[in-house]
Amino acid sequence: MKEKTSIKTFRDLLVWQKSMVFVTEVYKISNDFPKEEVFGLTSQIRRCAVSIPSNISEGYGRQSLGDFIRFLNIGIASLFELQTQLEISLNLEYISNESFTKLYEQSREIERMLSSLIRKLKEKR
Repeated sequence: MKEKTSIKTFRDLLVWQKSMVFVTEVYKISNDFPKEEVFGLTSQIRRCAVSIPSNISEGYGRQSLGDFIRFLNIGIASLFELQTQLEISLNLEYISNESFTKLYEQSREIERMLSSLIRKLKEKR
């Protein structure tokens, strides 16, 4: 019989853990962006990336299921924005096809996990 793991904090959520790894990767990749982008695309990409796990944790800390779902939706919106910005970075040749593919696949996994969590939480209402 498989044991069920209990979620005691937001840190126990696999989607939060994966989004933290993703943020680290985004920061590493964006270190190589042109210096003139430091207040432009670099900053925007990093803010979006940080927003994903931040909204998961903030929503988790709220006192209502509705708030948690709302913050998860904000996190997924930031993820979509980041996917667009990664594609812009690829078009501008700030990142390689390989880096783009790696980051995009990570983002899609997080997207699927967030969508699934949102769907399951809505069923609990």
